[in-house]
Amino acid sequence: MATPYNHRISEMEVSERPRERLERYGAGVLSSAELVALILNTGTRGESVLPMSQRILNENGGLTGLMRMEHVELAQIKGIGKAKAAKLMAALEMGRRLTTMLDEDRPRAASPEDVVRLLGVEMASLPREEMRVVLLNSKHYIVGVSTVGQGTVSSANMRMAEVFAPAVKRIAPYILLVHNHPTGDPTPSTADVLFTKEAVAAGKLLDIGVIDHIIIGQGRHTSLKRLGLGFEERNS
Repeated sequence: MATPYNHRISEMEVSERPRERLERYGAGVLSSAELVALILNTGTRGESVLPMSQRILNENGGLTGLMRMEHVELAQIKGIGKAKAAKLMAALEMGRRLTTMLDEDRPRAASPEDVVRLLGVEMASLPREEMRVVLLNSKHYIVGVSTVGQGTVSSANMRMAEVFAPAVKRIAPYILLVHNHPTGDPTPSTADVLFTKEAVAAGKLLDIGVIDHIIIGQGRHTSLKRLGLGFEERNS
């Protein structure tokens, strides 16, 4: 059973609050209770939203149990009601549909250009560096994209635990690293190469293959895998 939350979100350090962590690192780093709390938004008198969300999960078989419930059953759970039940059902249904999506309905990352077509325009326009992790299944179809860091990309200011957290949570066997250079020049820096080496090594320990590290610039991109930078041997 998960450890219950005994504090209000307003009492937490700003950097540790679910919404702020989601914005910085992506939804993959949040616990199920934190995700439910963001959907429900408010608790009840005497019970704030985080402990309420944990209680709801504990008492009803987790997310799987909630997914099996009808609207009327959800609405009868203490602290939910009809409106919150509808929001929760909608979110759970979206998750269910994504998990049943066929591979042919998902984009595939067969080459760096496939990833650039998906993320290139948006990331090239970002005012500062941002690292994203593209999650892949065993056939290299994209099953998710998470932002895991902002600011200068280096091993000094980004923990590997944060980089791999979305893949571990989603049990994704492969990932692609993607970050942008706001200068427009996608030439890899020494820090980019070192970070790639460390990510590849960490991936081997976790049995998660790092397929490539792509740097996006203005109208151009660079694949560190193609350049042989940070990848001593094939791991895909």
